[in-house]
Amino acid sequence: MPLFLSLLLILWFPSTNADWPPSLGYWPSSKFRPMSFYSGFRNLWGPNHQSVDQSSLTIWLDRTSESGFKSIRPFHSGYFGASIKLQFGYTAGVITDFYLSNNEVHPGFHDEVDMEFLGTTFGKPYTLQTNVYIRGNGDGKIIGREMKFHLWFDPTIDFHYYTILWSLKEIV
Repeated sequence: MPLFLSLLLILWFPSTNADWPPSLGYWPSSKFRPMSFYSGFRNLWGPNHQSVDQSSLTIWLDRTSESGFKSIRPFHSGYFGASIKLQFGYTAGVITDFYLSNNEVHPGFHDEVDMEFLGTTFGKPYTLQTNVYIRGNGDGKIIGREMKFHLWFDPTIDFHYYTILWSLKEIV
């Protein structure tokens, strides 16, 4: 089932399958070619909170709006990555996420793979929550798995690269 790519990301297409699958921490620049933002994505909301500069997209949240985008075409598998720097300070109630979903194709009965950075309070570490589920419809009978990790580094100091490797056989 195809999923659409949404929110902050950089997308690459494979140019070769040598050394596949990549190891954790793999940086794909030598194996994948970049896609320009406007050739692969469209705005969902908050265009005034997006800035495209050369090969990167910056999105931000403030008291007036947020921002989101999605891929123009569906993907059945791939290597999806985002370079993310989280906001410093009190962010309780704010979730920064990077996810794959087919909700627009199957509303109320969709699949999703995501990374959610749960907001925090002063002195507490950020929590990364990962979710993989199928047939989500809000009735509590979804099939999937959720995991939470307290980050051992400060994701507000610099950008960190997060990836989802999705093949026909597994999700890493």
